[in-house]
Amino acid sequence: MEKRLFLFTILFTFIFMAACGNDQTNYMGGDPTPPEETEEPAGTEESEQVLRVMENDATGEYLADSDGMALYYFTNDEPETSNCADDCLANWPAFTVSDLEVPEGYEESDFDTITRDDTGEEQVTYKGYPLYYFINDTVEGDVNGQGFSGAWYIVNDSTEFAE
Repeated sequence: MEKRLFLFTILFTFIFMAACGNDQTNYMGGDPTPPEETEEPAGTEESEQVLRVMENDATGEYLADSDGMALYYFTNDEPETSNCADDCLANWPAFTVSDLEVPEGYEESDFDTITRDDTGEEQVTYKGYPLYYFINDTVEGDVNGQGFSGAWYIVNDSTEFAE
């Protein structure tokens, strides 16, 4: 009986060590090697972002990022001010880039940035209004946020903002 208990203990120890061996946390005080990031979420790139003009049968032409993800404005925003925070921002992530190339038909002077009060990030604006993504747009060409709650709309060169 003692021999079986001894073998069971050894076997259990090996299984336990094997299961714990894949943990990347180093409990001996060293820093673990972080995994390499292969892709950053949309809107968080620190390199140049080349905006595109895309077209949808239902919405017509609209402004998109270099990955073809639609950009929106929020009618509850005010010039130079975002009124989308917390849960709103979770569903409508801010469009934040450090360098921007505008497409033909758009004026570079119409684009700028504001510093968000809640996150401190620089959010890109078009004609003073902050730009956002929609969390339910998952692939290039999606415009699922167009007209959402009567407050979210795509942006194009003929967009007129309420003053």
